[in-house]
Amino acid sequence: MTIRLVKLLLVSAIALFYTLVVLNNTTDFDSNYQFVRHVLMMDTTFPGNKAMWRAMSSPAIHLTFYFSIIVWEMTTMVLSWWGALKLLGAIRKPATDFNAAKRIPVIALGLGMMMWLVAFLTVGAEWFLMWQSHLWNGQDAAFRMFVVVGMVMLIVLQTDREEQV
Repeated sequence: MTIRLVKLLLVSAIALFYTLVVLNNTTDFDSNYQFVRHVLMMDTTFPGNKAMWRAMSSPAIHLTFYFSIIVWEMTTMVLSWWGALKLLGAIRKPATDFNAAKRIPVIALGLGMMMWLVAFLTVGAEWFLMWQSHLWNGQDAAFRMFVVVGMVMLIVLQTDREEQV
């Protein structure tokens, strides 16, 4: 029961994290919009780099990128809370039921990992050379979140067995 409770609490913690991320991105829209805008414009990358042809200066594209990130975060948040509820509902049930209840949390955690890996570390850091910016560089935070969510995923994926009395 203790291990199941830990799994439930970890998924709930991820859900809480995404809830706060969504809250921040919707109530203080401009702060993180500026981050996305500057990364896409590549205006703080190394002077004279040969990849400036990738820069996107259209505000419509900036908003599209930012809205897609927020929708991604909202989807991860909803799935994480739903997954936590599924785990809670199965916490006292047989191991096969608890293992089956992990489906939604695993989808949520996978979606969360993909956001940090694809949107931030791949598209932002590598395609738009975010790593070259001292001001608009979110690589460390993205890596940290990829690892945190990944660790929770590994813990949740551990097969639960019937407890011995």
